[in-house]
Amino acid sequence: MSVMAYMPYGAGGIIIRVETDIRRGIPGVDISGLAEGAVREARERVRAAFRNSGFKFPLDRVLINLAPAGLKKDGAALDLPIALSVMAAAELAPIPENLLVMGELELSGRIRPVRGVIAAIAEGLASGITEFIVPAGNAGEAAILAGKQNKNGACFTAAENLQDAVNALFVRKETGVLPVSTETAVSSAGADKITGDFAEVRGQSIYKRTMEIAAAGGHNVLVFGPPGAGKTMLARRLPSIMADLTSDEAVEVTRLHSLAGPAGYIDRLVTRPQMRTPHHSASAEGILGGGRIPRPGEISLAHFGVLYLDEAPQFRINVLQALREPLEDRVISISRAEGQVRLPADFQLLMTANACRCGKLGMRNTENACLCSPEEVNRYWRRFGGALLDRVEIRAAVMPPKAEEMGTRTADMGQEEKSAVIAVRVKAAVEIQRHRFKGMNIRRNAMLPAGLVHKLCPMNEKAEDAFYKAVSKLGFSGRAYHGVLRTARTIADLEGKEIIEVEHILEAVHHRRLGEDPWEILQISG
Repeated sequence: MSVMAYMPYGAGGIIIRVETDIRRGIPGVDISGLAEGAVREARERVRAAFRNSGFKFPLDRVLINLAPAGLKKDGAALDLPIALSVMAAAELAPIPENLLVMGELELSGRIRPVRGVIAAIAEGLASGITEFIVPAGNAGEAAILAGKQNKNGACFTAAENLQDAVNALFVRKETGVLPVSTETAVSSAGADKITGDFAEVRGQSIYKRTMEIAAAGGHNVLVFGPPGAGKTMLARRLPSIMADLTSDEAVEVTRLHSLAGPAGYIDRLVTRPQMRTPHHSASAEGILGGGRIPRPGEISLAHFGVLYLDEAPQFRINVLQALREPLEDRVISISRAEGQVRLPADFQLLMTANACRCGKLGMRNTENACLCSPEEVNRYWRRFGGALLDRVEIRAAVMPPKAEEMGTRTADMGQEEKSAVIAVRVKAAVEIQRHRFKGMNIRRNAMLPAGLVHKLCPMNEKAEDAFYKAVSKLGFSGRAYHGVLRTARTIADLEGKEIIEVEHILEAVHHRRLGEDPWEILQISG
């Protein structure tokens, strides 16, 4: 007899058929199909769970096969499918066709939650499976795709223990349907962490403008300047002005977080763009994804959101340079002996940095002058690499605000624009882009292919003259050429204009011209 199971692999997973054959011989359990450590140990967990749940384990030779046999199997989520497959072969429980089961067994028979339940249900639905048994701890996650509010014909039973799972199978035999769990997906309203408000950051109008443009168009951003300028404070507030994810985007992001996060922690759709802030000591595997059995990394968890690298030059050079391909392709390809795994990585990159290692380059106070040598400053900046910087369309150099700009008096506190106000403009610009790119597999202006830039970024005559003069004077690369037009397209969208005008071009050029040289910070500090 066979039961369908699921194993996470990459951004999706694999449906596994668990088959059991019981024959006469010396009592024992054999597992075939390239079972790794946790799966091999399931033999003892299943035996103990049988006994402690009041069932009798077969006193014969038990052969369990995990198909496809050529792929390594690991993880404890196969415990419950193995147990039910043995029960079916021993005629202790009826197993319907096309039932997918997930769960880790404790020795007591209790079922522990596992990772990737929403991904398992998505794979199951794609394979024609509509009935699922999942751990009770994963009920909220399962309800996202298989709850009563969905119309895809899927249903699930959330089982607390092995006895609950067996009872559900007998109900299924008598009634023709699984007993449907009453759990519903939890509302996502108010579920995200509070990221703060733009109004809490004093001054920095140019920096705030770059954040607004980036949020609207999905552009990559570099912000550099001395400590205390508010670089990190404002960067962490970027999600507060970003538009909500669409329903399809929310399911895809939730699926990735379910695959990568701790078991049982997902109980609602992730409807807001996520900001991932890895530590500068993170490995390439932690940022990009991978592992013996490939799992999503930080760039995949930032899918449709933001990857924020605070003090970016402190990250390992190989990590920074490895970001080039996913920034261009919107996926990360990981090669393994079994083949190549492609993980989604449609993120926007936000980097903040000091202009030098000591951080004091450009400080207005001469008592805190930078002590780095010119070679040290240049070596520090070269960690970015020209190829990575060329993919950053918006750059901003910032200085600590002056005392009069801080506005410490109560009367001054209401002068800064709130995130909610900016978010309205960003949402309107995003809706324009969704309408423009409908059916084109393009989400934001930052993703515009070079071949479509001139078609979808029409300029009036004055704007065209200003654009070509700026490109010629500043010596922009081909990528920067298109990047300026993409940014200008976003600025025009924020104003609700179809034709790009000269002021949109000039602002886009202004946001692109800095960042190639750390010494540029001296131009704005004077």
